[in-house]
Amino acid sequence: MIFDVTAFGAKGDGQALDTDAINAAISAAKKAGGGVVSLPEGRYLSFSIRLAGGVTLRLEDGCVLVAADPARHGGTYDPPEDNPHDLYQDFGHSHWRNSLIWGEDLEDVAVEGPGRIDGEGLTREGPGSRWRRQAGEFPLSMVGLSAEAMAELVPERAAMIGQGNKSIALKRCRRVRLSGFSLFQGGHFAVLATGCEDLLIENLLVDTNRDGLDIDGCTRVRIAGCRVNTPNDDAIVLKASMALGEALPTQDVEITGCHVSGFDPGTVLDGTLGREQRISPDQDRVTGRIKIGTESNGDFRRISIRDCVLERSRGLALETVDGGTIEDVDIEDVRLVEMTSAPLFLRLGARLRGPEGTRPGALRRVSVRNLRGEDAFADLPVILAGLPGHPIEDVRLENLTLSFLGGAGEAGVEPPELEDAYPEPRMFGDPPAWGLWARHVRGLAIEGLALSGNPDARTPVRIEGEDLTGEPFRKR
Repeated sequence: MIFDVTAFGAKGDGQALDTDAINAAISAAKKAGGGVVSLPEGRYLSFSIRLAGGVTLRLEDGCVLVAADPARHGGTYDPPEDNPHDLYQDFGHSHWRNSLIWGEDLEDVAVEGPGRIDGEGLTREGPGSRWRRQAGEFPLSMVGLSAEAMAELVPERAAMIGQGNKSIALKRCRRVRLSGFSLFQGGHFAVLATGCEDLLIENLLVDTNRDGLDIDGCTRVRIAGCRVNTPNDDAIVLKASMALGEALPTQDVEITGCHVSGFDPGTVLDGTLGREQRISPDQDRVTGRIKIGTESNGDFRRISIRDCVLERSRGLALETVDGGTIEDVDIEDVRLVEMTSAPLFLRLGARLRGPEGTRPGALRRVSVRNLRGEDAFADLPVILAGLPGHPIEDVRLENLTLSFLGGAGEAGVEPPELEDAYPEPRMFGDPPAWGLWARHVRGLAIEGLALSGNPDARTPVRIEGEDLTGEPFRKR
């Protein structure tokens, strides 16, 4: 059955609040045993929309669902629910109901296009974690920011009541489909899925002002054919936090046929591909990447990244610093254009933001084939950095063709270990190689590595430590 929201009183004029009408249509569909809730052409201004199992929320052609602004539209978003497990991750990861669209403990639910979500009234900011140690909470590039600037980026918790800071948030849902729509300025997360199973995200166009698609502690996930532009944060990111009170794994994930980028906000939607913004809020270059981590209390298993383009992007990052294990990652046929940081960054660290007794995890069995990077806009090499006694293990790099900006005037020094620092390629300053630097790696195999660009005083490749085994390095 189809439930047209206008039959429940929605105006779709961009002026009247349509929250109650949309939620009434969803309730009617649920009562009927399921169905499609249709938003026809129009602009629908709304606060929190509560999804229901067996219900598809369909944004028809010409529909724009607009996130209302509490300061202007006489209402509030659903309050963030109590969460006793919010110690080890920030506010945004710890709550779901303070969103434009949210669902909890649902089965067979969907949001589909071809309409648009506009997060105009959402906030992109939120408090950090309440973890006492506070080590590695922020990238080292933010050290010089003033207290006033940090307060703006990380507001107090009281300021979040009534605010919405996510476009779509899903908690412990099964058989979910997000398909076909576009999304503009999505808040802290355009999509946050936590503890979900059988999640399909396909053919989305996301052009947002912070994180794009965040997948946290989920199993059986496919992200296909998505275009995600996030100059200020990560585009597609896999996490395994403690937000649900246990270290759930993120596993059996396929990311295929996606294009991520860091163009100016809104300029992928309008087709202009703006390049005026150069720096993200963390004071490093624009982001727009595919990443595993940084929240890494749980494990990451069987991850596939294939046939993707990363443009004006910080590249690919695999980071475990909170005790989790990353293993069996297969990356193939990825093209990097206008790299703004290291094209490939593997980091096993020891921030250990987790329960007492948390120990360093593991990063192993990673295969990267046919990685091509061109037009570098940053002076960082491929970086593989483990820890003494905790090496990265069994990494195979095959057919990598990469160009680099270079530019270091000296041969470089041995960077400190920085065990508990926030993991970012920039953390090591100028590493002692301009093309590839590996430290604390056991079982590194390299077959077909072509490095070009603007070489500097450093060696092109440096592989350090007694842990190295595997095939010899051969420069093509």
